[in-house]
Amino acid sequence: MPGRSLGSEKPSDVVVTAVPAVVTPDYWDEACRHLAKRDRVMKKLIPRFGQARLQSRGDAFTTLARSIVGQQISVKAAQSVWDRFVAVVGGPTIHLQPSAVLARDTPELRGAGLSARKVEYLGDLARHFDSGAVHVPQWQQMGDEAIIEELVAIRGIGRWTAEMFLIFHLMRPNVMPLDDLGLIKGISQGYFSGEPVSRAEAREVGEAWVPFRSVATWYIWRSLDPLPVDY
Repeated sequence: MPGRSLGSEKPSDVVVTAVPAVVTPDYWDEACRHLAKRDRVMKKLIPRFGQARLQSRGDAFTTLARSIVGQQISVKAAQSVWDRFVAVVGGPTIHLQPSAVLARDTPELRGAGLSARKVEYLGDLARHFDSGAVHVPQWQQMGDEAIIEELVAIRGIGRWTAEMFLIFHLMRPNVMPLDDLGLIKGISQGYFSGEPVSRAEAREVGEAWVPFRSVATWYIWRSLDPLPVDY
């Protein structure tokens, strides 16, 4: 599963149902064939998980808000705080509106179990989306690094979070999050018999995965935890 980074660190007339639409990458089968051909570990690893593949849910703002809420706490605690936060904001859990977050004051949001810092982060995130400072409609045409640059300008979002967003929400095929502890651990176990691995060594392993490093990373996470990786 994705580990924490080595650093410190989704008005419409569309009816939103309780279960978000699930999107999977159209490149997945091609990526698996490519990786199995180029990499001995992937050749053995990929068949173990059958038809399982990366899935994207929700919208951009909600996905990033959830990532902020979940920082530094357990998955169970994060879900509890998220549920209370959504109840305070008064929106659907799948498609929150930045304006709904901005309409609440700090004491209301703190009452959901959020720290003062996370309230600040969520406010900054909402302002970036509400003002158009992040160019969501253009993201499909923008490169990975340009999107990361926009995201890390938001308080509470570092490079690791931005890379997770590229993989799990935008489903970019060639992201390799070298600051991810789970990826480094999985490469150590799969390629170096458990010996410590440097970023340079991990990057070298990833050269064989290009242009599908996101897919290989996903399988490395699965090698550590068979449950589907989510974000």
